[in-house]
Amino acid sequence: MNIKPVLLFFGGFAVYALLTVSVLLFYKDDPAQMTWQHRDSFNAKVIGRYKLSDNHTQDDVTARLGGPDITEAVQLNGQVYQLMFYRTQRKLPDGITTEDECTALLFVNRRLVAIGDIAVSQYQQYVNNGNS
Repeated sequence: MNIKPVLLFFGGFAVYALLTVSVLLFYKDDPAQMTWQHRDSFNAKVIGRYKLSDNHTQDDVTARLGGPDITEAVQLNGQVYQLMFYRTQRKLPDGITTEDECTALLFVNRRLVAIGDIAVSQYQQYVNNGNS
């Protein structure tokens, strides 16, 4: 048996494994460079992993997901309420992103406090109660 082909095989496999591990460890996803399909999926996956108990900041979220597709903000009684929408499911290929295609994230003083429909409801309560 010739040992040279076996060494070449294992050497090639080692190089392949090293490159794969390097990409997985050091390559950071960049939402700005993704196609819309990949970005929707990426946003949904990342937002699905967020837990309110992890105390995420607005800067952490925008660093990971990029800028929001839609945003609203209001300042009431010294508190800043910001509702950020990230598209997670495209419905119509019309080039316009609407709130029903997005998942909402509510930040109060730059801290994540609610996700999804609850975020929208809480934001509307803050706005309605603050303007009464």
